[in-house]
Amino acid sequence: MFKQLFFLSIFCLLSLITFAQTGNNATIMARKQVPIVCYHQIRDWRPTDSKTSKDYIIPVASFKQHMKMLADSGYHTILPDQLYDYLTKGTALPSKPIMLTFDDTDLDQFEVARPEMKKYGFKGVFFIMTVSLNKKHYMSKAQVKQLSDEGNVIASHTWNHTNFKKITGKDWQIQLDKPTKLLEDITGKPVKYFAFPFGVWNAQNLPELHKRGFKLAFQLADKRYPLDPLMTVRRILDSGYWTTKTFSNNVRHSF
Repeated sequence: MFKQLFFLSIFCLLSLITFAQTGNNATIMARKQVPIVCYHQIRDWRPTDSKTSKDYIIPVASFKQHMKMLADSGYHTILPDQLYDYLTKGTALPSKPIMLTFDDTDLDQFEVARPEMKKYGFKGVFFIMTVSLNKKHYMSKAQVKQLSDEGNVIASHTWNHTNFKKITGKDWQIQLDKPTKLLEDITGKPVKYFAFPFGVWNAQNLPELHKRGFKLAFQLADKRYPLDPLMTVRRILDSGYWTTKTFSNNVRHSF
């Protein structure tokens, strides 16, 4: 009898937890999405750039025009802690919120994006691929620390841009644990946010992010996963092909 009551109690507890989590996920899914923009390289196109790669390379003049448009239109940049509190608790955000995110540790993010954003008081989220640190055309550890010290958020993008779906076993230490520790040592701050390389994810590996205490994970434009919306936050690329008007329309209508 005692055993039956014990297992019944455990079953009821698990059911309550599942019900509560399902309710939380439904609440999160129901909240209006915040526009989140993803950048990679910020430089002028070269003759060797492929048609596909130009989607991921925004010319310097275009980036500057897009930042000016956001400022002139009254957008306010937010950071992941604010987004997390909004999604989980309904905490108010500033008017016209937007998040600017940068993947892959490219040096032009520091040399071009950083000063342009500073003109308007914008802050961003930099998803760092740690294998690239201190290498040619990539940011140094000192530059990553400077970004953090200036109020930007430093977050994880794996060690060497491995497909999230293919990480197994001890690879989690190589791709998540060691890079997280390194970034925390560089910045002196906890690393609680993650972006999927290539924007690719699978449901079966999402618990590995929860286990490690990540609060949000960012993909690209695919649909969010209703059972785990915090780990499948949507972003859009600011394409190198977009005019300022196209960019403005996508920011307003893609979320």
